[in-house]
Amino acid sequence: MAQVVIYQERCKSCLYCVKFCPKQVLKVGTQVNSKGYLYVSAAHPERCIGCSICANMCPDAAIEIYT
Repeated sequence: MAQVVIYQERCKSCLYCVKFCPKQVLKVGTQVNSKGYLYVSAAHPERCIGCSICANMCPDAAIEIYT
């Protein structure tokens, strides 16, 4: 199983990762980072297939995938 790592302070809640994830692993969280953004979290990490689409789509390099 792949591991999703989200760097909360880098996330600006653009939601590209949420939109393009083929397995709906990610969602907008309920916590706010120090910049005032609701950062993304892994709602269903067990669904991650390690495709890295979310990490590639992120303009702020806030996501890394480990397989």
